[in-house]
Amino acid sequence: MRHLPTRTSRRRVVGSLTAALLCAAGLASPAVAGAAPGPQAARAAGADGPRLPDGLALTPPMGFNNWNATHCRAEFDEAMVKGIADLFVSKGLKDAGYQYVNLDDCWALPQRDADGKLVPDPKRFPGGIKAVADYVHGKGLKLGIYTSAGTKTCNQAGFPGALGHERSDARQFAEWGVDYLKYDNCNNQGVDAKERYIAMRDALKAASESTGRPIVYSICEWGENKPWEWASGVGHLWRTTGDISDNWNSMLSIMKRNLPLARYAGPGRWNDPDMLEVGNGGMTDTEYRTHFSMWSIMAAPLLIGSDLRKVSPQTFEILGNKEVVAVDQDPLGKQGTVLSSTGGRWVVAKEMKDGSRAVALFNETGSPQRVATTARAVGLPQASGYTLRDLWKHESFNTAGAISATVPAHGTVLVRVAADGTWADKPPAVELGLDGGALVEAGKPEELTTRVTDLGRTPARDVRARLSGPAGWQVKATSPTSAAVLPTGKALATSWTVTAPVGTPTGAYALDLKTTHRGPGGRQVESALPLTAQVVTAPPAGRSALSDLPWISTSNGWGPVEKDTSNGESRAGDGNPLTIDGKVYAKGLGVHAESDIAYYAGGACERLTAQVGLDDEKLLKGTVAFEVWADGEKAASTGVLTNQLPAQTVSADVGGAEVVRLVVTDGGDGIDSDHADWAEPVLSC
Repeated sequence: MRHLPTRTSRRRVVGSLTAALLCAAGLASPAVAGAAPGPQAARAAGADGPRLPDGLALTPPMGFNNWNATHCRAEFDEAMVKGIADLFVSKGLKDAGYQYVNLDDCWALPQRDADGKLVPDPKRFPGGIKAVADYVHGKGLKLGIYTSAGTKTCNQAGFPGALGHERSDARQFAEWGVDYLKYDNCNNQGVDAKERYIAMRDALKAASESTGRPIVYSICEWGENKPWEWASGVGHLWRTTGDISDNWNSMLSIMKRNLPLARYAGPGRWNDPDMLEVGNGGMTDTEYRTHFSMWSIMAAPLLIGSDLRKVSPQTFEILGNKEVVAVDQDPLGKQGTVLSSTGGRWVVAKEMKDGSRAVALFNETGSPQRVATTARAVGLPQASGYTLRDLWKHESFNTAGAISATVPAHGTVLVRVAADGTWADKPPAVELGLDGGALVEAGKPEELTTRVTDLGRTPARDVRARLSGPAGWQVKATSPTSAAVLPTGKALATSWTVTAPVGTPTGAYALDLKTTHRGPGGRQVESALPLTAQVVTAPPAGRSALSDLPWISTSNGWGPVEKDTSNGESRAGDGNPLTIDGKVYAKGLGVHAESDIAYYAGGACERLTAQVGLDDEKLLKGTVAFEVWADGEKAASTGVLTNQLPAQTVSADVGGAEVVRLVVTDGGDGIDSDHADWAEPVLSC
């Protein structure tokens, strides 16, 4: 089983033996994740390169696809499709720009009819596809459909693919009223990708000419043949990665593979990092806002992948944010580019047609981080002041040029900044922050310092700060909580003591920093920064197995971190005995790259030791590197290990460290099959 964070139940079956072996070994992925393309390729298919002459998809397609929510289950049927179309209208998604209601795999019967035609499944679609298309069109929307550039589609039931049937199938789609085709890559019989996808391009063109039905063409070959280098004259969008899954690490990995490809995107030709998972339940709302923000700044297609009949109001709030959608749909058609990405703190900027810049301040890490840039750094001209619009708060401020925020763990602050001459009418932007982390031992006062910094060209007046904690916690200010005036760049720093009640269980608890200030005209502005206090317990004196200690936080590339078993599959508790090169270990941690586990050491420990290596459950697959970090300093590293090596000994000096982190990276070739074991990890205190 392939352990990229993909829909593994539907993993593509490639016809060619060579391609299948490359896919199984994970050797197809690095091409997607690789460095930015060379100058010659950029000239051939860059932002000013060729595109189809049909005028379709001049902005990234927006709509819905059922796969992420339903796969091939029975709930994927005519009633669902009509229900989604109804909700597009009633919930304002159509007004926000969503157009396409797309069917994925399993809509057809496994066999063609006697004339070689595709047959819709009469149980799922008793009225046929044309009737569904007519219903969707009646709502002012468009219908999409799915097939594969192979003999069969990707589902194991073996529904008919279009290889060798391109002209007939394209004509059927057009006659049914289909407006969008997703063309997958399974069972392709080893036929050259360009040949297969060009054949369907030509078939769609012929069908359009004969029926008058133009069809947007989505190339779904998973980035295996670098379609960004050749597909701008073939399709309107092309997948750059494998399938997305509804978890943080899958979304993050795919985002990182798509970001370097900005130069290839433009009107009518889009990089496609796969569909949205917003609302499916595997991530927090903060993570879903990041997902939506980053897909929008990457000018990615926005195809909703959740069953809108079941989602929360927060899901509609995220998907229906017209200001964020406007970033994605900007007619200039630029994909955002990475300006910096140090220590998990990302700045991505996108040029907009009106001359403004959309800027994403993204925090990849598991704790709040300050992320900062400037108006000049994102490409704006020199100006006395700038207007900064927060696209999630829907508020406008003035800034002297600083663009910065303390961004929550896994969060994104998305702003739009302009040198538009109207900045003086807005209140000054302020940045709320916390010095250091917030690790609290129950019953012991912990000192914290918050900061409120004026980023504006105008002074912030009557500045006030308030910090609160959970019921029963004591939060006391030990320095001033207000300032009459804060000039540009100056901060109100307030010291606090925070005490959790004795007996408070370990875990994360919410702290809220709220401030008010006044700008021009005396209008009061309220700001808030949600913070997290982590209640921790110092490890006991002596030697402790890490799998017996509570961790502060974990992140894992596939499923959860497992205690005393291997990583296993994606569900909790599905691991096997920890086994490295045939040797079984009773104690330890089973992980999958990229992985990060943080423990509280409280400055009282000296050394961490472990036996580390690739777990045998993936046979000879996988490459990883193990690292131990002590308060932000790397204390030990193995270098790249393979599954053919025995366990290696790690011994790290962690003397005096408050936090010790166990990190596993992917070895440089992607995370396929990277099951790694921290066997017998012991912290000596």
